[in-house]
Amino acid sequence: MKILIASDLHGDADCCAALLAKYKEEGADELVLLGDLLYHGPRNDLPQGYRPKEVITMLSALSPAPLCVRGNCEAEVDQMVLPFPVMAEYAQFLWDGIPVFATHGHHHNPENLPPLRKGAAFLYGHTHLYEARVNEGGVLLLNPGSVSLPKGGNPKSYAVYEDGCFTVKDFEGNVLARETLKTF
Repeated sequence: MKILIASDLHGDADCCAALLAKYKEEGADELVLLGDLLYHGPRNDLPQGYRPKEVITMLSALSPAPLCVRGNCEAEVDQMVLPFPVMAEYAQFLWDGIPVFATHGHHHNPENLPPLRKGAAFLYGHTHLYEARVNEGGVLLLNPGSVSLPKGGNPKSYAVYEDGCFTVKDFEGNVLARETLKTF
């Protein structure tokens, strides 16, 4: 099982196209999007490729449909224009025996984790800063960074999960961070 994880597209069609090219290049089986798909938000500058209608078309054409959670910039109208669920505050998965909790990060985040056991993975976006580390409680914290509006001098990035390994990469293919969890 190979899963591509991304966050914070913010309606940037050029970045969405680059992400979908990586999805194909990586040979991923699933795409997980951690929110803020269409709108840039009042605190962010308008992305250079801001064309949310094109993002809608690109994401709507995916099969299988991406697995998504709601970001702080999602609105009810986003669900009206997208043919797959985007309004859940979180999603839970079991990947190769690893319990995974996925959310945007504006409610639950590394400072306010949901109840997770040692060996679980917590996926979040929102900060536009990538991260892959295991905290003192043994929970893997993974933020894929931002596809369109990275912050803190970081490059545009995404993450890949495969065989218990979570890897954050930039769009040139460089590994930015990597962490592995043992399966149960």
